[in-house]
Amino acid sequence: MHYDPIKRTLGNVFNRSPFLRKVFYNLLDLLLLRSWHIHKEIKSWLKTAPANVSVLDAGAGYGQYSYYLSNKNPDWKILAVDVKQEQVEDCNKFFQAISRTNVKFEMADLTKFRNENSYDLALSVDVMEHILEDVEVFKNIYASLKPGGMLLISTPSDQGGSDVQGDGETSFIEEHVRDGYNIKDIEVKLKSAGFSKVDARYSYGTPGKISWRLSMKYPILMLGASKLFFIILPFYYLIAYPVSFVLNYFDTAMTHKTGTGLIVKAWK
Repeated sequence: MHYDPIKRTLGNVFNRSPFLRKVFYNLLDLLLLRSWHIHKEIKSWLKTAPANVSVLDAGAGYGQYSYYLSNKNPDWKILAVDVKQEQVEDCNKFFQAISRTNVKFEMADLTKFRNENSYDLALSVDVMEHILEDVEVFKNIYASLKPGGMLLISTPSDQGGSDVQGDGETSFIEEHVRDGYNIKDIEVKLKSAGFSKVDARYSYGTPGKISWRLSMKYPILMLGASKLFFIILPFYYLIAYPVSFVLNYFDTAMTHKTGTGLIVKAWK
């Protein structure tokens, strides 16, 4: 499944006004289970966060996490980087339109990007599965964090991440360069990059796997088959989303022995 054309179509729809863009961000926060997990970890991090926070959104995509963080404190400085010029330009235009001057988007390659000792928090949300040179990225983010700074990662695991269940299957999202991380492997890679402490846990356990299929996989497959499904989607979600909401709640509240996603925290 080529995911980018579908994302581009969605972006075109919701880029028509700042109001629609905000609606889009809110929908992503409701639908995407990874957003639930990331928000949970950010709220926990905030309890001990320093006064003047500087954030790196490493692989910002649509910019929904930069938007979420910018709502927490208008004095925080947020640099969001992405390799895609189109998304960087769209995000800068939106944040300028809403006068969110503490957020800046730049085009950058994470395998080369480095700002020494600059950030208290770095986010990498569903990014590392797209980058082959992952250790180089970890080294760059480590160097860019201030002492005591934290890197927060969301990425598929090797326990069925990207909806791959066996050796003969390919990733549901064809843009992935790896189907998922082994939990021990990513811990070793982060420590080899310099991180002093790593805490990794599974996400997308049994409730999350069901929710992901209902809220993301099936709608994406429908949109990939025909754009006419845009008309059907609101009615589909009226039925599917209440179920997904409950499943997302349980997935974030539970501890999973295994899961198709990983939430990883690493400290400098």
